[in-house]
Amino acid sequence: QVQLVESGGGLVQAGGSLRLSCAASGRTFSNYSMGWFRQAPGKEREFVAAISRRGLNTYYADSVKGRFTISRDNAKNTLLLQMNSLRPEDTAGYYCAAKETRYSSSAYFNRHEYDYWGQGTQVTVAS
Repeated sequence: QVQLVESGGGLVQAGGSLRLSCAASGRTFSNYSMGWFRQAPGKEREFVAAISRRGLNTYYADSVKGRFTISRDNAKNTLLLQMNSLRPEDTAGYYCAAKETRYSSSAYFNRHEYDYWGQGTQVTVAS
């Protein structure tokens, strides 16, 4: 089992930046494909970005492509999400998720594929 703790959320003006972190503990971090998801009030949790076990492959939702960057540091058991050019529609709770996989190049879009979730961190973008 792996435990995930997000941090780095907050209130920012439109056009600003935030960097979210997800600290993992428990099992070997590099055994997990990782993802970021977000959920706004009254909406379903949606895919934001995903990264393969070694970080060689990354994928993004169209709504964040070119503005957000997902990365990971397996030596530090940390997943990151750099968010630039933030918009009010980016306001949501952001969650990191982990999926144990033997496939080093795979990343996953579907939230139902993930085995473990953090508690989330709130991002609010003011217009």
